[in-house]
Amino acid sequence: MEHADHVVVGGGVMGAAAAWQLARRGARVTLLERFGEGHVRGASHGASRIYRNTYVRTEYLDLAAEALCLWRELEGEVPDGGPVLEITGGVSHGSLASRDVAAAFAVRGIDFAWLAAAEAHERWPGLRFQGDVLHETTTAGRLHADRAVAAFLRAARAAGAQVRHDTPVRAIQERADGVRVVTDQGTWHARNVVVAAGAWTSGVLAGPTELAAGGTRLVVTQEQPAHFALRTDAPAEDLWPAFTHDPPAPHPWPSGVYGLATPGEGIKVGFHGVGPRTDPDRRSFAAEPGQLNQLRAYVEQWVPGVDPDHLVPISCTYTTTPDHDFVLDRRGRIVVAAGFSGHGFKFAPAVGRVLADLAGEPVDGPTRAADPAFAVARLAAHPPVPAPSRSA
Repeated sequence: MEHADHVVVGGGVMGAAAAWQLARRGARVTLLERFGEGHVRGASHGASRIYRNTYVRTEYLDLAAEALCLWRELEGEVPDGGPVLEITGGVSHGSLASRDVAAAFAVRGIDFAWLAAAEAHERWPGLRFQGDVLHETTTAGRLHADRAVAAFLRAARAAGAQVRHDTPVRAIQERADGVRVVTDQGTWHARNVVVAAGAWTSGVLAGPTELAAGGTRLVVTQEQPAHFALRTDAPAEDLWPAFTHDPPAPHPWPSGVYGLATPGEGIKVGFHGVGPRTDPDRRSFAAEPGQLNQLRAYVEQWVPGVDPDHLVPISCTYTTTPDHDFVLDRRGRIVVAAGFSGHGFKFAPAVGRVLADLAGEPVDGPTRAADPAFAVARLAAHPPVPAPSRSA
């Protein structure tokens, strides 16, 4: 039996951020990750994620502002790991160019500008636009996902955290004197456990916990974005903004689209949360042909700076709740973080802070309750989700 103040289950970006936040507060922390370091089985690998503030709701705007400061703190703690967040600017058009978002920017002092479609195309000729374009000028950009996870883990270790890869969790047993976390390599006893297991959350929470009901309402899908090669006359990768586009209905696409440059790999473009249901342990990793063809058709029409016939498909998982909001909650000695896919990565260091608060660290700090917007109880209104086919 090994002992810790807190065991964190899951070594993706959210679990790594939680371990960092807990360890830097002086707690004894052990992080357990089922796969090897730098694996590509979940949702935290790769070189590019969008950082942006294009929200209306206060809880997300607050987390985004906090995260921006904490990303810079992380870079300061791991200065030789390369930049994690690069500001490129971000543009939104279609229905995502929201006047409500612009009003929220104005209230918070976030720099932005409105551009006509022709003006935006002249500035970023690799993209085609429609309607007014909302430009987030100085607080949007690109996160390097692999560097971010590695930096959190390095900073957590430097603060005293123990990190164990290739250590899948088999059971979480809540007891009167703490929590036991059982693995093939041994058992840990802790004051609390933080579960940030992404697509494996429902399985990890399969035991007798009130939070397991939230796990059964998570949907795991395999998404198929792709990296598209630049045309010879296109702007260089470092001149592209992050971009989002939701064409007004009716349109032929299965969802809105996001994109950004991935240095050395081209322009990443993807649909949002429309991939097939999957079991994370039985994924095909193969691109779904119909969706990939739709993505190529979208790129041909709206992203003239890339070649729709020269692409490298990407396979990743999305784990989402029915309302697409996060789960950040605690019952008893178990804290759960889930449902981040599609828009969660940017918030990771702030989510880590929330999880450390919910875990009760420091022990003499104020009692922290879950934000109702992220509490698992809200999911009771949604029916449980049937398990995907075992062949998925």
